[in-house]
Amino acid sequence: MKASILDLQGKKTKEINLPKQFEEEIRPDIIKRAVLVIQANKRQPYGSDPQAGQKYVAKLSRRRRDYKGAYGHGISRAPRKILTRRGTQFFWVGAKSPHTVGGRRAHPPKVEKIWKLNINVTERRKAIRSALAATVHKDFVKTRGHKFFDVPLVVDSKIESLEKTKDIIDILKKIGLEKELQRVQIKKIRAGVGKTRGNPYKKKVGPLIVISDKCKLEKASGNLQGFDIVRVSQLNAELLAPGAVPGRLTIFTDKAIERLEKENLFMNKRRQK
Repeated sequence: MKASILDLQGKKTKEINLPKQFEEEIRPDIIKRAVLVIQANKRQPYGSDPQAGQKYVAKLSRRRRDYKGAYGHGISRAPRKILTRRGTQFFWVGAKSPHTVGGRRAHPPKVEKIWKLNINVTERRKAIRSALAATVHKDFVKTRGHKFFDVPLVVDSKIESLEKTKDIIDILKKIGLEKELQRVQIKKIRAGVGKTRGNPYKKKVGPLIVISDKCKLEKASGNLQGFDIVRVSQLNAELLAPGAVPGRLTIFTDKAIERLEKENLFMNKRRQK
């Protein structure tokens, strides 16, 4: 497959052949598996305090004719704590047991639970190649809702030297992504109680910018809502297919494509440097 390189004015300069990573069969099932592994491994373990619901005394005698005994009162044998008393008459409330008010949870989440998942190296690489192939397929990109001019989008590597966000926005408009910029600016208030949990807005996922190596563009593009930027050697299935849905609109620099081919990235046999 061939791709046209666009300069910073949005004009076609030359054509290049895309490397064989883009020729992989698109396998949504493998992509989904790779994305779920990444999400599982980012998950933070959580759990309740082992002593939660048990931080008070619930001592109660079960003997007959005992001073503080519950025997003969026609009540269940649930552990109880003394709430009040009148002489030798005690008033209890259930404590500690899972079915009592203020009691512990029966099966609380535990910190020692292992959320980690594994995936074969060859399968992970195949998922990345498959997701890369979907980024140059118009039908997959259109299904995700992107407003694009044409795919694949390959831009001159001079864009990596930009230092200001406004310069990046100008170039994105020149290469035909003005409608896409408008699309990612739309955000909606999340429905339900979720809006009170630190992330009240639902935002759209925008394009992914793939660069060759560390550059000034990484910092300059940090304020672009919905955009992500990544070095080509650090690509993964989740960045290329957010939510395990392949076809994210991706902007490559020509040096990133060159490095992808030269180093044979994400292939089963890597070339030696």
